[in-house]
Amino acid sequence: MNNLRVPLVRNGLIKQGAVSKENINSFTPLRGLFILDVGCGGGILSEALALLGAKVTGIDMDPKVIELAKFHAQQNNLSIDYRLSSIEEHAMKNVEKFDAVVASEVIEHVKDKVQFIDACEKSLKPSGSIFLTTLSKTIFTEMIAIHLFENVFNFLPKGTHQIEDCIEPEQLQKLLENNCLQTKEIRGMFYNLFTNEWSWCLPTCIFYSLHAVKSKGIGNAL
Repeated sequence: MNNLRVPLVRNGLIKQGAVSKENINSFTPLRGLFILDVGCGGGILSEALALLGAKVTGIDMDPKVIELAKFHAQQNNLSIDYRLSSIEEHAMKNVEKFDAVVASEVIEHVKDKVQFIDACEKSLKPSGSIFLTTLSKTIFTEMIAIHLFENVFNFLPKGTHQIEDCIEPEQLQKLLENNCLQTKEIRGMFYNLFTNEWSWCLPTCIFYSLHAVKSKGIGNAL
């Protein structure tokens, strides 16, 4: 999935003017930018963004994956600030600190999505970007991404996803707009079972990504 997620973040920040002109065509276009990876897990995305020059903070509520992420970053000589924390707790001490917040395959596991988005918004600088990838709340998701992936092919442990916790793009866009986050792009994502590859697609009925930007000078203060 990093083949989609990394260009999503890099290109989105370039389009928004967050990347300096001298860095755009370099090997480290995100140099100097502060990025928060929410629900970072073992650090697969965090490391990829750090390799592009970003100053990455990765947070997760699972102590085992945080320790794994720290170990792997050390093995690869990468400086990433991994912390055991929820986004709500982290936002309280890091108001408007980050140029971008990334939450990949996270919000579909969150019960209080309003509070989650609110905390993400508080963490962003004015004009900062939020990038999300998630599952849409549709019959296609239930049949393919949940039943097929979890119960038939066992790609994921059974019960990893609950359809009632998924969210459709229009609903997520509304949540973001209620928190001064203007949607810039929504794109469908497709996983090929036979080639084990991800690609962009038009339909957003199963997997999709969303890029939104915080209104300049406007936000919900703590």
